[in-house]
Amino acid sequence: MEFHQLRYVCAIAETGSFSRAAERCQVAQPSLSQQVLKLEEDLGVKLFDRLGRSLRITEAGRAFLPHARSILHQMEAARSSVAGKSKDVSGSVAVGVIPTIAPYLMPRYTATFARRYPEARLRIIEETTPVLVESLRNLSIDLAVLALPLRHKDLECIPLLTEPMFAVLPKDHPRAHAETLSLKELRGETFVMLRDGHCFRDLSLAACSHARVTPRIAFESGQFRSLFGMVAAGMGVSLVPQMAMDLSAGCAYVRLSDPRAARTVVAATLRGRSFNHVQQAFLRGIQP
Repeated sequence: MEFHQLRYVCAIAETGSFSRAAERCQVAQPSLSQQVLKLEEDLGVKLFDRLGRSLRITEAGRAFLPHARSILHQMEAARSSVAGKSKDVSGSVAVGVIPTIAPYLMPRYTATFARRYPEARLRIIEETTPVLVESLRNLSIDLAVLALPLRHKDLECIPLLTEPMFAVLPKDHPRAHAETLSLKELRGETFVMLRDGHCFRDLSLAACSHARVTPRIAFESGQFRSLFGMVAAGMGVSLVPQMAMDLSAGCAYVRLSDPRAARTVVAATLRGRSFNHVQQAFLRGIQP
């Protein structure tokens, strides 16, 4: 039993004619007749008696007709419900963001989104990359703003921006006023860094390793602000992405010339999952 067969039966019953039913359903009459005949064969009963140029609905047809109409009505209601959801601007979106991005990038995105979709429910979760990847997989968040590299084949990544990394130096450091410097110029320096679990720490160590620099780490924290305080106090040097630079922290910032000293920020989603209108709108809003 096919949906279009039910439409044909109802149209024939309402118009009293195969030809008029075909016109209403915008289908060739032979095709309509063939489909109704196939339905009758499947049901094992005749729904219409063909009496020359006229027809009459059978007793079985009269019993079948209310059910066919009910199914058509339910299908239309289901279609309308889905269509309404696709345009709904009062839905929800949950976004995960790593701590080295959340306070710098998200306020701008969230403020714009709130103005455009005042009825939407937006939830921001700040966590480390491993936690956010698992949250994507168990669908507790819809998308995550993370930094590459991400070696997870079940995720799709949309590049948002690539930013350079800077050395954070005490203001009296010999290289504090340089336009650029390479990581190898920081050999022998004491470093203050983000602690384990933060992907920017991994990115920083990878850049140092590529430059054949082994940082001697004297202090670790989960916040850039704490690192800046230690650098300003002369405890060591650090590395920072451009968006996190704080010009009021009493430090000097010098751009790194190393090709690996850059960070690419992406929006990550679980491969194959669908999104409501509000989730799609947020994802579009953060793309360049």
